[in-house]
Formats: sequence, structure tokens, C-alpha cells
Amino acid sequence: MKARLPKGMGGGPQNMNRIIKQAQKMQDGMKELQDRLDITEYTGESGSGLVKATVTGKHDVVGIKIDPNAIDPDDMEMLEDLVAAAVNDAISKARLENETEMGKITNGLNVPGVF
Repeated sequence: MKARLPKGMGGGPQNMNRIIKQAQKMQDGMKELQDRLDITEYTGESGSGLVKATVTGKHDVVGIKIDPNAIDPDDMEMLEDLVAAAVNDAISKARLENETEMGKITNGLNVPGVF
């Protein structure tokens, strides 16, 4: 007795070619999206906007803005904490958009090396 796959399962070379084309299309879409996300800028803030940090999708810091009211020479530690928090906020925004947009292309499939 010969085992048979349900219709739509298997399908030989035509089905394999279709799967390869779909994978290539997904890969091309992911590459285009990643290129766009890499150059997108994200701004995070802390201290109710006293400190703002801007990073790219690659998490490179491209700008820091500090309101003069945030500067207290007697409490530089607070300013350092505000800068770190603003940078982390911007990076979190970049990561979230990356995961959300890539998830749309992969339909939630976790592709190793992408996230």
C-alpha cells in the first residue's frame, strides 16, 4: 500500500519552486525594510522632555538635546541618568518598530538573525 499526502501537501518540483519564490520574495522585502529602518531616526526623551536623544535604526546616537534647565552643576549624576534614559527610550522605540514591521513581513515567524 502506497502512502499518499493530502492534496496540497508535497506536490513535487512545482510546489518546491513556489516555496523558493515565496522565500525569495520575503527575503527581498525584509532587506528593503531593514535598509529603510536602519536609516530611520527615533527620538526618545526623559525628564519630561528635558533631555532628548535621537538614534538611527542601527542604534547609532545621532543627537542629544539638553534643556538648560536640566543642568545642575551640583547634580551631574542626575543629568547623566537623564541622558542614559533618553538614549534607552530611543533605542526601545527603534527595536519595537523593527520587530513590528519585520513581523508583518514574516507573519510572526521568528527568523533567526533578523531580530
